[in-house]
Amino acid sequence: MDRIHPHFTVRTSFSFLLLILLQPSTEAQNICSAPSPVEFAENNSVGDVVAVITVQPGVTIKFSPPPANPDNPFRLEGNNLIAERVLDYETVKNHVASVTCTETATGLQLGISIIVLVTNVNDNPPVFDRNPYDVSVNEMSPVGTTVGRFFATDLDEQAIYYTLTPESNGFKLKSPTNPDLLVETPLDYDKVKNVQLILYAQDTPLALANSKASFTANTTIMVTILDVDNRPPWFQPCTKHEMGGALICQSAGYTSKVILNEQETGVLPLKPGPLYAIDGDSGINEEIMYSFLSGNGDGLFEIGPNTGNISMLKPADVLGTISLTVLAAQKRNSYQFATTTVTVSVQVKSLHRPKFQRPQYEGIITAVGTMAMDPKNKDEPLRIVATDDDYAATGGLNPHITYYINGSSDFSILDGYLFMTKDLPEATLSLQVVATDKTNEESATAQLVVEVTSVIIPSGGYGPADMAALGATLGVLLFICLVVIGVLAFCFWREKADWRKIYEASMFQSSLGQSSGGHKEVTEYTNDSFQNDEDGDSTGSGGPEGVSVTDGGEPRKAARDIPLYQAIVKSSVPLHDDTSEAGSDKADNEKEVKPILTKERRMDEGYKSVWFKEDIDPDAKEEVVIIPDSREDDSEEEDEEESSSSREEDENDNPRIKKVFFNDADLDSGLGVKMEDPAEDSDGDAVLTVDL
Repeated sequence: MDRIHPHFTVRTSFSFLLLILLQPSTEAQNICSAPSPVEFAENNSVGDVVAVITVQPGVTIKFSPPPANPDNPFRLEGNNLIAERVLDYETVKNHVASVTCTETATGLQLGISIIVLVTNVNDNPPVFDRNPYDVSVNEMSPVGTTVGRFFATDLDEQAIYYTLTPESNGFKLKSPTNPDLLVETPLDYDKVKNVQLILYAQDTPLALANSKASFTANTTIMVTILDVDNRPPWFQPCTKHEMGGALICQSAGYTSKVILNEQETGVLPLKPGPLYAIDGDSGINEEIMYSFLSGNGDGLFEIGPNTGNISMLKPADVLGTISLTVLAAQKRNSYQFATTTVTVSVQVKSLHRPKFQRPQYEGIITAVGTMAMDPKNKDEPLRIVATDDDYAATGGLNPHITYYINGSSDFSILDGYLFMTKDLPEATLSLQVVATDKTNEESATAQLVVEVTSVIIPSGGYGPADMAALGATLGVLLFICLVVIGVLAFCFWREKADWRKIYEASMFQSSLGQSSGGHKEVTEYTNDSFQNDEDGDSTGSGGPEGVSVTDGGEPRKAARDIPLYQAIVKSSVPLHDDTSEAGSDKADNEKEVKPILTKERRMDEGYKSVWFKEDIDPDAKEEVVIIPDSREDDSEEEDEEESSSSREEDENDNPRIKKVFFNDADLDSGLGVKMEDPAEDSDGDAVLTVDL
C-alpha cells in the first residue's frame, strides 16, 4: 500500500548510535553528504535509484564494508545509491548502506551511513486457515447463536472485510469486519439438514471510494443441522400439517373387516396398510413400542409390542363395529407417544356379487349439474341400480354399493343418478359404469351410453316456443287483472263518498225528529234530491234511490255512531233574514240560493221555500210546534213544556236560529217539506222532498 509503516530493528538502533559516536569533524562533513533515512517502496525494479550522495570535487566514495557483503542490496554508480535487487517489505523492512568519502588531495576521509526504510505495498491476498470448514449446529438453537469464527490473515497487515453467500440461508455474519457465523432464523432438521456457505475476505473496504488494488480470498463452510428429539412417533401413512412452526403428521386411522363367527388367521389385514409408526425425528429414529390404549375388543385381538401387528384370538359373534385405540411410544423416551384408531367391521359373509339390473344404460344429458334423462321416457331421470342378493330382506338394495364411471371424471353418480361435472361438446359417449360393494370390494360393470345435447323436449310436452307463448298469455291476463283491480278501487272510493252523503242526510233528518219531549219514533225518511246532486264530495252522490232508516235497522245505528258534534253541524241550518238581500241581483243574472228555512214565507224567484200542510204564521217570533188536536195527551204537554224551556235557552244562545219540532202525529198526518228551484236552475237542483 502507499501508506508507509517504519519499523526499526535492534540492529538499526545500534547503527544510529554508532553514527552519533563517530561524527567526524566539521571539515570532514563538508566533503560529502547523503539523505538518511530514505523510504524506498518494496517490489522495486533492479537499478532504481535509492538515494543520491552529494560529494565535493576531488572526493571519491566507496562502500564500507566491501560491496561483496551479501546483506548489501545496493551498489554505487558515481554518487548514486542503486538498488541491486528487488526489496521485500515482508522479508526485510529496512537496510543500512555504509559508504566512505575520501578527499584525494588531503586524504581526508568521511564515513556516512544511509538508512533505507522499505515501505509496504499491498501485494498479498488474505489467507484462511482451512478450506473447507466443517461445523454443526443443533436444530433447536435459538436465533443469534454463534456457530463458529472464520478469520483470514494478511501479510500486508491490512484490515479485512467479509461477505457471506448465499443470502437467506438461515445464517449471517456478525458484521462485515467480524466473521462470526450466527443463526439468523429457526432451523428445522426435516427441512434442511446441511447448508454450504461461501465466505469471502477482501483487504479493501467493500464499497471503494476510489480504485485501489484489492486482493480477495474465499473458503467454504459446511454446516450440518443436528436433529433433536422434539417430535412424537408418526403412524404411517399420515398427512403433514405445519402449525405455529411445529410440524404435525395426522393419521386417518386404519380399518379392517372380519366375518361373523369366523376367526381371521395370521395378521389382521388393515387399510390403508399395515399398522406401524416411525419416530417423528428421523435423524434420531428411536425404537417404537405398541400397545392397546383402551380395550381389545373384549379379548378378540392382540397386538405385537415391537411390530404393531394385530391378530384375532377368537371369532366375533356380534354384528357391528369394533373400535380399537393403539398407542405408539418411544422405547427410551415414553413421553414421546402418539395414538390412532383401528375400526374393525364384523360382517356377514358375502355369497353373491353385485349385479346391474340392465347390461346397458342409455341417457341424455344437457348441462353441467343436470340429471341425465331416460331416452325411452324423457319425463323420467335415468336411474342406475345394482342389486346384491345377500340383501334379500331389503329387495336386493345394498347400502354399501357405490358407483363410478371407469376412466372418466366428466360424470358422477349420486344415489344412482347420473350428473355431468363439466361442459362437454354435443356427442354420444360410450362409457363403463362400475358398482362396488365397499364392504368386500366385490364389483360389477355395465355399459353406459350418454348423449350430450343442448335441449331435451319431453315426450308429449311443449317446446320452447310453446312455453314462450304461454308466458306472453299469462302476462296479458296479469295486466287485465291489474286494470280491473284499479277500477274496483276507484268505484269503492266513489261509493264511500256517496254513503257519506246518506249519513249526513240521515243525521239532519234525525235532528228534525228530536223535540223537547225526547226522541220520537220515526218510520221513514226520504230525500230524493240527494240522488241528483252533482257534488261528488256530498253525501249520496251516485247512491241508491232512497234510504230507509228504522229504529231497529242497521243504517240508523250507523247514523247514531257519528259524533254528536258532527251531527249538529251537518243538521243545523242557520236562519237568515231575507229582507236585507231581497233587492240584490247578480250582474250575470245568477240566482242566489237562500236558506231553506226563513222567518217568512217568500215566493220570489231564487228562493227555496218550505211549506207545510197546516198554515204557520210567518211573523211568529217564537219557535213553532205543530201538534194535532187528536194526538194531545198529558205526556205531550210535558214534552211541550220541556220544548218551551229549550226554546228559551236557544233564543238566548242564538236568536236568529229557529227550530221546528215534529211530533209523531204530525208525521202521520203527511207533513212534508218541499224545495223547488226556478226553471233556469241546473238539473242538479231538482225538487227535493223529504217525507217524514
